[in-house]
This record gives sequence, structure tokens and C-alpha cells, in this order.
Amino acid sequence: MDSLSAILDQHTEEASFLAVLRDYAVRAPHYDLDQIGTLDNRIDAQLDGLRIAGTSGLATLLAQLGPHAVGEMFASVVLAFETADANALSRLSSHLRNAVETERGYLMALGWLDWERISPWIDRMFAAPEPMFRRLGLAACGMHRHDPGAALLAGFSDADPSVLARAARTAGELRRRDLMPAIRAHRQHTDTATRFWANWAIAQMGDEQALEPLRQFAEQPGEFQYRALCVLLAWQKRENSIAWIRQLIQNPVQHRVGIQAIGLLGDPVCVPWLIQQMSDLPYARVAGEAFSLITGADLALLDLELQDLPDFDAGPNDDPQDPNVAMDPDENLPWPDPQLITAWWQAHGGDFQAGVGYVLGQPQSESSFQQVLAQGQQRQRIAAVCGIARYRPTEVLFPTSAPAWRQKRLLSVR
Repeated sequence: MDSLSAILDQHTEEASFLAVLRDYAVRAPHYDLDQIGTLDNRIDAQLDGLRIAGTSGLATLLAQLGPHAVGEMFASVVLAFETADANALSRLSSHLRNAVETERGYLMALGWLDWERISPWIDRMFAAPEPMFRRLGLAACGMHRHDPGAALLAGFSDADPSVLARAARTAGELRRRDLMPAIRAHRQHTDTATRFWANWAIAQMGDEQALEPLRQFAEQPGEFQYRALCVLLAWQKRENSIAWIRQLIQNPVQHRVGIQAIGLLGDPVCVPWLIQQMSDLPYARVAGEAFSLITGADLALLDLELQDLPDFDAGPNDDPQDPNVAMDPDENLPWPDPQLITAWWQAHGGDFQAGVGYVLGQPQSESSFQQVLAQGQQRQRIAAVCGIARYRPTEVLFPTSAPAWRQKRLLSVR
């Protein structure tokens, strides 16, 4: 292998790895917007190495495509759209048809690229016979908060449930209230994703009937649980939320999500109970996260973490016989020190008023949620978007997964 090939392979490997890391980071509890920006710059630097090589860079990427090559698909799509290389795009489309898993990478690239790069191709996606491309077209419009017009309404009569689901999500992201009747028609759909996104969308347009289905999603572990929880706690009447949380924390299966719900509710009256949970290893870190969400106390910054980490393994291990394959959702959260946090709360608890919802130490309001969007970590920012939606009923939802430079530009005009 010559030295150029070796260098291009290295850029490909790095760009692909970082793209997959970013996909995780935008939903993670320990990345803020500046850290996403750093990650974005690292990805762009690797892509630059491939761009400079011209056709050789894209050829290297295409050669690395396999059935699970999500990161390689991301980088290939970015370069193919940037160079408007119709042959490469056609080849990527063929690959997608046989490697469904790589759709995630294609999707990530559509969100990463500037709208001007992808807009000439969107109508072709909508006209494609395969549902996958109609779905990608709707997703691209949703991620860029660009209204797809008639194609969005057409999405609600699509025969493929995955297209319906993406149409509902995009309509919700754009706050298309005029489409509420079309979305409501799918609120009890047999397809789980369609049912979730339909209720998620109309709940954020003020439809209280969507709250009960969202409660069911919030009670079930899975990809929709946290999103359902954030919308539910933002829109449900406070007394209903309190009664529901009481039920959650009494059920061992739902104890963790009950702790998250307390953090989102934000009432400081729950802080002493949260501190108690910090001594129970399976719930200690998520209780620490809920405590920080209410009080704004950064456990790492204030040295409120345990110095000696406990011997606790919640995630999968090396034993192939072990049925536990789920990743530990709290893996990247700090371990709180209950004694130090008790002392901190004794010193600062008087600054908080019982019965009031707080977020990062401030009473919940449009401006405090806006502050979380600017300074919070990704899981907190996702919740803040739902909080802001109540105060801005017609405004598109803020895109917390967009490239950091685009998010910062949007924040600066708010």
C-alpha cells in the first residue's frame, strides 16, 4: 500500500468512528454544545483530508462500505453531495437498498450538510418508488426545519408505516398545526414508531388526548422513553404529573424513570429523597443527574463526586451466556457523594422554593429553558426544547442534533 492510500484509509477510519461517536453524543448526558462543536471540528478535519484527495478520497470511502458501515456511509454521502457526484450518489443508493443498517449514516449526513447542498435532490427522494428514500426526504426536511410542502401531507397517506412515522415527526418538528387532523388519524396506529411520533407531534401542539399514549411510552424502556417523558412533563398538568410520579417510584421496574421524571418536574421538595437514592447503586447516578437538573449543581465541577468509585456493573459483560446485553444508560454520569451533597443542600437549599419547578437552579420559564439550550448538556437540552415549546406554540422546535455551528447561529438570533 502506498503512503497516500494509507493516509486516506486513516482519514476514512477516523471520520467514520467520530461520526458514530457524534450520533451517540447528541443524546448523551455528558456532552454540551461546545463539546459537540469540538467533535464536529474533528470530523470536518478528517473529511478535509478526504476532500483534498479529490476523487481518490471518495473512492476510498466507497471501497470501505459494508453492511454495517454507518460511519463510512456518513462520510461517503457528505462528499458525494458536496461534489454533486451523481454516480457516487447512485452507488450509495444501491448500497442502501441492501444494507438497511447504513441508513442511519445517510440520515446523519443529510442533517450535517448545508440545506443548499441537498435541496436539489429532495424532490427526487420524494418521487422514489422505495419508501426508504421518501422517508429520507422527509427526514432531511425535518432536520433542517424546512417545510416540504405537499410532500408532507402526502406522507400521511403513504402505505409504508416508516414513512408515516417520519411524516408525523417532521410535522411535529415544524409545528404544522394545520396537519393535526392528518396526524391524529395515526395516533392509535399498530406500528410503534408511527404511534409514538403521531402522539409526540400533536402533544406539542397542545392536544391533551396525546398525553395518555405518551405516558405509556414513558413507562416502557426503549428508544422513545426519554423523549416521551420530556414532552409529557412539559405539557401534563402539574398535579397529574405528581400523582403519576408517585406511582412510578413505587414500582421497582419503573423506579429509574420515576427519578428522571422528578428531575424534569423540578420541585426542590424532592431533593432530600433524591439524595437518599444516591446511596442505592443502581439509581445513584441518575439521582445525581436529576439533582443537577433541578439545582444546577455540577457534581464534577463542585467536587461532589465519590472519590472511590463503587464496584458496580450494570451493563453487558464478556459472558456470552449472560442475557443482559443492554448498555448502561448512566455509564457516563458522575457517581454522587451523598454526604457531600447533603452538606451542599444544607447550605443552598434555602435558595429554593418548594412547589416551584426549577431547571439548572432557576425557576422554569422561557428564559431559563433558553439558558439550558445555550449551556446545558444534551439530555438537558432535549428536555429544554420541550419546555420552550409551551411558551412558543407556533415556532419550529430547536434542532439539538444539528451541527454545532448551525445551532449557535440559531441561538444568536433568538
